[in-house]
Amino acid sequence: MTTTSPQGRAELLRTDGSPVRVLVVDDEQSVTALLSMALRYEGWQIRSAGDGQGAVRAAREFRPDAVILDMTLPDMDGLSTLGRLRRERPGVPVLFLTAKDAAEDRVAGLTAGGDDCVTKPFGLEEVVARLRGLIRRSGAADRRPESVLMVGDLTLDEDSHDVTRGGKHIHLTATEFELLRFLMRNPRRVLSKAQILDRVWSYDFGGKANVVELYISYLRRKIDAGREPMIHTRRGAGYLIKPAVV
Repeated sequence: MTTTSPQGRAELLRTDGSPVRVLVVDDEQSVTALLSMALRYEGWQIRSAGDGQGAVRAAREFRPDAVILDMTLPDMDGLSTLGRLRRERPGVPVLFLTAKDAAEDRVAGLTAGGDDCVTKPFGLEEVVARLRGLIRRSGAADRRPESVLMVGDLTLDEDSHDVTRGGKHIHLTATEFELLRFLMRNPRRVLSKAQILDRVWSYDFGGKANVVELYISYLRRKIDAGREPMIHTRRGAGYLIKPAVV
């Protein structure tokens, strides 16, 4: 299943249609925070751990589709952690991170059953690209149909007009659907009232920009009610949609 985001990347879903799950294991909080932010931007669900024991527990509970694993952890080394992870999740693809730029460390990780290795400091784009490749090859996920837009756990099918959040169907009017589609085609981008009026209503409302506020409130009642909010207001600038913080 495939679609292309505004950034031009092909996004992935699990074979059951839910977001891909990635476990990030590193004892440096700054590293896990940076990687988690980049991977959530892909629309994936992320869990992090700071040591081997935590990684094993997380793998048991979270059941990740892929793991990013630091070779050096405070309680056990990456190779020992890998062995225990594979007992919980046989076949899960593992991308090693190593601070050592030595061929023997990379070989050791790959020989022990790791699927790929990246040396610190690394580029986020490289890590994400390698992880996408591992997940595709593992068969854990497919590309989405081109007609499907997804932001976090919110999915919109442009062909069938089906909208779901967390797997639950959401009924929208035609105008609400067009407004949500415009927001989801531009995730994390602030859209002004003028831009929304031009795109959704296709003409100037004669200064009655409050119609945008009205329909944003309608969407919030249906999309965000009882959940972590996805639709946000930037005062004086406009509105944006982004995955909920979990």
